[in-house]
Amino acid sequence: MGVVSRPQARRRSSPLFFAIVALVAVLLLFLSVPGIGPAVRAARADGAPGVFTARTLACVYHGLHEECTWTGEFRADAGGRRQVSLYGSDRNSMRAGQEIRAVDVGRPSRVYGPGGSNEWIFTALLLAAGLALLGHALRRLTGRRRSPG
Repeated sequence: MGVVSRPQARRRSSPLFFAIVALVAVLLLFLSVPGIGPAVRAARADGAPGVFTARTLACVYHGLHEECTWTGEFRADAGGRRQVSLYGSDRNSMRAGQEIRAVDVGRPSRVYGPGGSNEWIFTALLLAAGLALLGHALRRLTGRRRSPG
């Protein structure tokens, strides 16, 4: 006696599910698109040059991992001063009172060292995920409305 198997019917997903996927995609795009310009400028260290002076070290512990950031004053070569944090700094990268060259790429509370940053990778991943989810959801939603024929 053999086991009789039935062909598996393709399970249809709810249009509501793909509408929610589309909303998540739009949220990812909302979070990533405004950061594209500053992320590219930060990657290239392209912005207003100046000097960052380290003042305070702030550290946060995540389980067994410590993450530290130096905050201090940024003085642009063209004039102007403001309080910021230095991206990519850690406990051993500086000491209080130390000055280094930095670049202001337009972020309100952060400047970057002359080597730039890798922030663009996260921004690119968010953008790609948002576009992929949105494309998939729209294909499924619009594909359901077409009549065969």
